[in-house]
This record gives sequence, C-alpha cells and structure tokens, in this order.
Amino acid sequence: MESSFAAVKFVLGKIPVILKTVVFHALRLSPTCHKRTLRTELIVTILREFVANAPPSTITQQQAMFLTDRGVRGSMWVSKTTFPAPPDDLRHLLFKAIRDLGTGEEEYAKPDLQGVEGEWVGYRAGVKANTPEPTTLSERDKYENILRDMNMDITLLYFHGGSYYLMDPVSDRPLMAKYANLSGGRVFSVRYRLAPQHPFPAALLDALVAYLSLLYPPPGSFHEPIPASRIVLGGDSAGGNLASALLQTLLHIHRDVPVGETPTMTFHGVVVPVPLPGGVALSSPSMDLTRCMQGSESHATWDYLPPPSFSPAQSPPCAIWPSDPPRAELFCEGSALCHPLVSPLAAPSWAGSPPMFIVCGQERLTDECKAFAQKAAKNGVRIVWEQYEAMPHCFSQVIEGSAESEACLASWAKFVRMVAEKPDEVATRGEFITARTMERRSVDVYSLLDLSEKEIFECMQRGRQAIVDRFNAWRG
Repeated sequence: MESSFAAVKFVLGKIPVILKTVVFHALRLSPTCHKRTLRTELIVTILREFVANAPPSTITQQQAMFLTDRGVRGSMWVSKTTFPAPPDDLRHLLFKAIRDLGTGEEEYAKPDLQGVEGEWVGYRAGVKANTPEPTTLSERDKYENILRDMNMDITLLYFHGGSYYLMDPVSDRPLMAKYANLSGGRVFSVRYRLAPQHPFPAALLDALVAYLSLLYPPPGSFHEPIPASRIVLGGDSAGGNLASALLQTLLHIHRDVPVGETPTMTFHGVVVPVPLPGGVALSSPSMDLTRCMQGSESHATWDYLPPPSFSPAQSPPCAIWPSDPPRAELFCEGSALCHPLVSPLAAPSWAGSPPMFIVCGQERLTDECKAFAQKAAKNGVRIVWEQYEAMPHCFSQVIEGSAESEACLASWAKFVRMVAEKPDEVATRGEFITARTMERRSVDVYSLLDLSEKEIFECMQRGRQAIVDRFNAWRG
C-alpha cells in the first residue's frame, strides 16, 4: 500500500510535465509527435520521469513494488507449482559450461540447487475482466482447465524482465494470458531467483531446472512430458537475456558430443537426453550487460530507459545492497560482465540454434539486439526480425492496445504457432515497421549493423572496464 501511495504521489507531482507533453503534442511542437500518438507520448514521458527522477529508493523498496500478488481475475487460468530441486548433477554441468565459455578470470557465485516455483498460465474464455478465479478449485484443477482450453500443443517457457532484480510472474500474468490466447497454447512463467540476493548464475540454474522439468516431469507434477520440439523459450528484456543464456548453455552441452548425437545427463536419478527447444522468442532482449551500445541519442529520443551511465547499483543502501563483500553490479561480479552466459552478445557461436523471433523498438537496446540477430543469422540460425519505428523498450507490454503492440503480439504468436505446426517453413526475414502507417519494409538481417564482431567485443570490454572503474572509484 505504501509503494502504491508513493507512485500516485509521484505522478501527481509530474502534472506540469504531463500538461507540457499534451500541449506540445497538440501544437505539433514535440520532436516525436509526428511518429507517436498522444497516449504513447504520455506513457513514455511518465516512465522516463519515473526512471530518471523518482525519489531515491532502496533495492528492497523497488523489489516490493512488483511482488504483490493481487489475485487472479478475468480471462486467465493460473496454476501455481514448484519443481523440486534435482541432485547436484545439473549444478556441476552448469559450472563446467561457465568455465568452458569463460576466460578463467571471471568470479561468480556457486549457488545451491533449489526448488523452482512458477505459474502455468492459460486463457480462460467467456468471462468478464473482473471475474475472480473460482476459490473451490485446486491448483491441479486449474491446470486441467488450462489443458481443456488449449487448442495448440505448444508451451512457452517464459522468463520475465526486470533487470534481473525486479518483477515476478505475478507482474506478467495479463501478458502471459494474452500469449496463451494468441498462440492457443500454455505458458510456464518461471519465478527465478533475483539479484542482488542471488547473483549469477542462480537464475540460469533455475532456468535449467525449469526446462528439464518440462521435458521430464518430477514426481507430483501436473503435466505430462513435453517434447522439446513443442517448447519455445521466451522472455523480455532481462528475461530475453536469460532465455538466450539458457539456449547458449544447451548449445554448449551439445558441443561436447559428436555431431548428430544428443547429450545426456542424470536428472532426478534417471539418465535423460538433453535436446534443444523448438524455438526462441525474444522481446527487447538485453544482450549486453556492459551497456556499451546503449549511448545513441537517436535511440534515446524514443525510449524511457536511462543512459548507460545509470545503474541501480547506485541505489541507497539497505539490507540486501550493497552486497557483502561489495560487487560492481547487482547481477554479477564486474569480472563476469563479458561472459557469454551473462552477456549473450559475447557468445562464440549460435550455430545449431532453433529458429528465433526477435523484436525491438527504436530503443537504447536496439544496437545490441541487431548485433545479436545479425550474428545468429550469419551462424546459420533462422531469424525472424522485426523492429518498430519510434517505439520504446518492451513497447508491446507498456503501450498495451496500441497498433504497434497488437501487431507485435500477433507476429510473436504467428511465430510460436509456426514452430508448433510447420517448423521447417520458418525462414529468415527482417522487417522494419513504420510508425503510424504500420508499413512493413524488408530489411537484410545479415547486415543490420555496420560493426564487426571484433569491434563489438572490444566495445563490450571497454564498457565492462568503465563499470569496474566507477565501482572502484566509489569504494575509494
């Protein structure tokens, strides 16, 4: 309640800024008004003010804003479950991948395996927006209702955004229900461990447990085994980073066996194959945690994200931050920022990946999204790329109901259905969708960005060093 009151108080204090936005848009004085509606202008303005000029708050306070479960209402079924932690085989497998893909100089935590919570989400037809979920149903009953209302055998394994330290499956329920409705399938939304309490690689370890638990349900699970070809990894922002890191981990495991063979591992006492998923769908994925490519002023014009010099690590101290011992970033040690499982843009190769859908706006993350899509395409991965003119970070969520949002969600769902029904027909293509007119212009996915991989990685190394230098200066 306290955080809600603070948010209302903040918005009321920004009425002059809001009025200025309205007037400038009406008089066509805003540099962005010719590309965006007034509603979009207002949403971006308020978000930008909230990110840049909100009163300082601790990481604990920021996390609390997004963790409140306000219940389930409307057109969704939500079934809560927990996948139990397997024995340590999976943990050792991940640590080996981290060592193999790194330089040997990275420092990182060694988290224990834990049970992974999550929510099965499906579309509930024929109810009003304020209809509460039935109180008499068990979690298993709710899951059975999800199955009953599915019309496509496809599962989206979804990782929410929030810079690895914010948000929760409860924050994303409406979006998950929309994905389930548009695709006809079901969603498993993962409650992965958040930083700074649980730094890298805790979230990735949880993601691995969730993926293998979909393939091989532990005792007591509601679901039957799901074929890997019927699983699409999905995520937005940091969740897109986590989905990509999970995919890179699986690819690395596959590199350890002869071509054409499927690797195996022990999961809950049984030796099982570890196949690749059927597809990957990413919205404004955060692919480079050094933030070295986010400084473009042309992209900043359309976005609400702060400049790369801003860091939540600068938040006032609280019980969970700064960490003990202190580290440069909330999510990981400064030495690990260029590791391919922290910043997937640094991965050596994406060859062998399933088809990917990647969408972004004209935002601060645009260049790293382009670099990632271009590299994967050159590695032989089938890439469906869409960029929406004048749209901010994660626009399909924050500007819900807009023409751009609806078009983006429709493209996402079309890709997911193609993975389920006609995976061999997914082909590389790129489109730039113009503002207002929604005209789709073809672009070459193989040449989205005029930078070499060497130049990009050198930029990332400089970005990492800048973060470490700021941290060292802060420590004195």
